[in-house]
Amino acid sequence: MTMRLVLLAALLASAAPAAVYAHEEPAPAAPSKPVPKEELLKPPADAAHYVVVSESGKHGDQWRWQLPDGRTAYRWSQELRGWITEMDQVTSFAADGSVTATTIRGVTTSGDAAEDYRVANGRAAWKTANDAGEAAAGGWYIPAGGTNLGSAPLIDALAAAGEAGVNFLPSGKGRLTLGPTQVIQGPRGPKTVQLAFVSGILPSPYPVWLDENKRYFADISFLSVIPEGYEGALKQLKGVQEKATADTVAAIAKRFLSPAAKAPVLIDNVQLFDADKGVFLANRAVLARDGKIAAIGAAGSLKAPTGTQRIDGRGKTLVPGIWDSHLHIGDDWDVLSNTANGITSFRSPGTNFDRAIDATKRRAAQTLLMGEPFISVIIDKKDPLAAQGAEVVSSADEAIAAVRRVKAAGLWGVKFYTSMNPAWIAPAAAEAHRLGLHVHGHVPATMKPSEAVAAGYDELTHLNFVAMEAMPREVIDKANTRARVEGPARYFKDVDLDAQPMKGFIADLAKKKTIVDPTIVIFEGMLTQDGGKPQPAYAPYMGIISPVIERSVFTAGGYPLIEGLTRDDYRKSYAKMVELVRRLHQAGVPIVAGTDGWGIELIRELEIYQQAGFTPAEAIQSATIVPARVVGADKRTGSIAVGKEADMVLVDGDASTDLGALRRVVTVVSDGYVMDADELRKAAGYSGRPK
Repeated sequence: MTMRLVLLAALLASAAPAAVYAHEEPAPAAPSKPVPKEELLKPPADAAHYVVVSESGKHGDQWRWQLPDGRTAYRWSQELRGWITEMDQVTSFAADGSVTATTIRGVTTSGDAAEDYRVANGRAAWKTANDAGEAAAGGWYIPAGGTNLGSAPLIDALAAAGEAGVNFLPSGKGRLTLGPTQVIQGPRGPKTVQLAFVSGILPSPYPVWLDENKRYFADISFLSVIPEGYEGALKQLKGVQEKATADTVAAIAKRFLSPAAKAPVLIDNVQLFDADKGVFLANRAVLARDGKIAAIGAAGSLKAPTGTQRIDGRGKTLVPGIWDSHLHIGDDWDVLSNTANGITSFRSPGTNFDRAIDATKRRAAQTLLMGEPFISVIIDKKDPLAAQGAEVVSSADEAIAAVRRVKAAGLWGVKFYTSMNPAWIAPAAAEAHRLGLHVHGHVPATMKPSEAVAAGYDELTHLNFVAMEAMPREVIDKANTRARVEGPARYFKDVDLDAQPMKGFIADLAKKKTIVDPTIVIFEGMLTQDGGKPQPAYAPYMGIISPVIERSVFTAGGYPLIEGLTRDDYRKSYAKMVELVRRLHQAGVPIVAGTDGWGIELIRELEIYQQAGFTPAEAIQSATIVPARVVGADKRTGSIAVGKEADMVLVDGDASTDLGALRRVVTVVSDGYVMDADELRKAAGYSGRPK
């Protein structure tokens, strides 16, 4: 998932309310365990009904209704590929429409959704499972979680406020800007809806749809919440929304991709990382011209043509453009943010055809500021647990046809998913290989990863699917559910990596040069974090992106504890996963660094590799030359060498001793365009450099 989509999901869809507290009662302490589904509110038959949908189908429901005492109740029930969200929310309003109390209960994929907000005696107080605070009343409280429908009153208030905007709690101020209208079809005939963008909550404006009275209508995203009966308008609304965003961000691309930005550049007196050899070279000079690396020499030795931009690299390190090997294409703001963080190339393992083709074309036309993408399409069996955004198939022949569509679209690979029929993998993978496509993915339920490799996988995606080789049969058979995380969390701490089956499996992966995309930073967050303090991947970004995100995501707790296990048990399984990365690396298994997140987690991924025994040079190679080799682009990019494309990142500090320096991007050079990283971050909505 991408940065803004994950943020939007966490912000507008992750906590649950309890409607049992009186208006004047002080905010209760968050319960020690999530309120179970059976105790949550049940929507009446006449409740307003919204559906949670993606292009793959329906995933859940949300409802809104009035309680007898006048408060508004909300309910959210969802299962997404085995991940459960069950929550309710109750909100009380003052006569002027402002919120005086909100209580959220239940469970989300991040654990306990408990949250409570109260206004009393001129003070506002809030408490979540991870934080608490208070302030003078008068602003609109932005919850750390809650239902999408629970955010509707805020959207209504922003629309009514116009340019004056609305003050937020704990901090900030937001405004809503109106966009184009659309006529859509629904159960009661044609309906006119209007696009709007909300600023002041996320780093960049996020879209929402209003009805003809300029009140909340729908959220359209990777998961959309829309009134029941209007699901057919999803693609129409998403298209309008994406075009409006593209028009805004295109102006930013024009500014950074100007002819002047492609003037020759000389970076002198710099430490250079030679990714081909895996060594750091002190006191070097690099000249780029016409989009290529023109010369490399000793500091002070290169003569530059007239008009060359000169950058002093003292105290800095010049590395090849960074790759995230598991970064789904988000909207145009997401890819701008990625560029600001030095990501000049990436693999997107799961992008639908329309977005893949559109983004690629606009990047080529220089109206989209995005690193070079290498895109796979997800193929999954038609099933209630199918991946959202996947090409869903019902037979081996349909799977083969989907593979051919991927090739015809000019994309790079196919990614099989957890609900696929294992019997369809071999014929579909064989066709993919015949067409020159890369084959990777999750391992389907009932199939062991060794069997997936034997059937044609070139690469295993996510370290938990490597660990699946040693899992009990009941875990393997339910790998398209939460078992794919809960199984390794429970059992992997006790797996002997020096015994079968893992010892032989690691050796076989090394022999076949099967690639592994660990995304281990995900599991650090899921398995080791109690919540309430910044996760290691996000700590450097505290204070520069959004206080709302800090509460809802950066300091969120890890995966909910399974019955009978403690967080320490989870941490032991995570430590064994780090050791698994060590063993894979020692055996010679190719490792590519990816996040399956927002891109900002990538350097933490590399830091974990260093914990697993990589040298700093080897860690950086996993995010530069190694993925370039995997995609077959290493003859033109992936390292800084004469004749290669000018894809480089200048960072503040010595990356040979401090991988964290890679977060402190000073200058991004992509295809020869020289861009100031501080200006890129500002354009993407950041307020400063990462720490």
